[in-house]
Amino acid sequence: MSAEYATFGLAPAMRAGGVLADGAYQIHRDFVDFVVDGRPLLFRLSDLDAVSPLASDVPPAIFTEQVRGLLLEAEAPLPGGRHIIYGCPECADLACGAVTAVIDRDGDDYIWRDFAWQTAPQADLELNGYHGTGPFRFRGEDYRQALGALLDGDAPGTRRRVLLIGARVAVLARLAAALRTIGIGADIAHDADGVPAEELRGYGAVVFGRAVGEEQRAAVRRCFERAGVDVACVAALAPVVPVLVAQIEQALDRGPVERRRLTGLAVSGGEARVEVTSPCRVRLTAYRLDRLNRTRTVDVFDGVLEAGGHRVPLDTGAVKGEAFVVARTAGNVLVAPVTRGDGRDGGENGGDRARH
Repeated sequence: MSAEYATFGLAPAMRAGGVLADGAYQIHRDFVDFVVDGRPLLFRLSDLDAVSPLASDVPPAIFTEQVRGLLLEAEAPLPGGRHIIYGCPECADLACGAVTAVIDRDGDDYIWRDFAWQTAPQADLELNGYHGTGPFRFRGEDYRQALGALLDGDAPGTRRRVLLIGARVAVLARLAAALRTIGIGADIAHDADGVPAEELRGYGAVVFGRAVGEEQRAAVRRCFERAGVDVACVAALAPVVPVLVAQIEQALDRGPVERRRLTGLAVSGGEARVEVTSPCRVRLTAYRLDRLNRTRTVDVFDGVLEAGGHRVPLDTGAVKGEAFVVARTAGNVLVAPVTRGDGRDGGENGGDRARH
């Protein structure tokens, strides 16, 4: 069976959760992604909202069985030697659809071939095959080393708890409830003094409300530094729960920029400037506070963008006053405040200003 060698690797990835404009929730999932020739395999496929079977919230016994299956040390879960490569992030039900492939051994090599979209036990390659994707031939030693490390307990760690610090307890309580609904733990506190180091190490991000002064923020950061924790610090843009959730999801995404689809967002001059690294569906939602401090929400764009930079015109009514835009793909999310003027003050990644 001929095929050129491809490199095989693994990398931590996430499917960003969130509170959507219609009030629905999207579950946060951390998983280990497959990297082929230095690029996430998911990016080679059509724009999918999917995760690999190597998710952090999978019970250890099932996680081990998934790894053993990829190593061909366990029976394939589907007929024809087919393995699930990516599945539904909400329920993992085959009926929702999954990307599958046949995994073979050829001497010491492993080969992934016949990729297909599958919703039933039998795959229809002619109708639903990913023609032009694969086959991929991986050197056995590298393949076994990468997957074997997961069995040895070297799976990339995740910290899915968030510490919320602020004066508006009602807003923090609503935020904490929303985060727990999408699978992220949240605790509310006045500061981090006296919190044991091992407990601080469980947090992936700390969120500061707008009323928290710089002196208090610096004291919290020092607590994490003493505990040896590189925690993401989020300065809350507004008392708007969906915006805050999106900011937190952005902060929790610590992967390299080259392995993200959505890499830039800035909003000014009546348009949003968006940067994507591969073709994908992008949704833009505007949130603004009216004169009575009520939140107004408008979906301003939903479509597939090709790789590169894009300028998306916005309805001025949707972003007038104090307003924010959330950009979302299946894998990651960015947040940017709406700035006024000619756009030169917005930067090419306004969402990164939420990090400290």
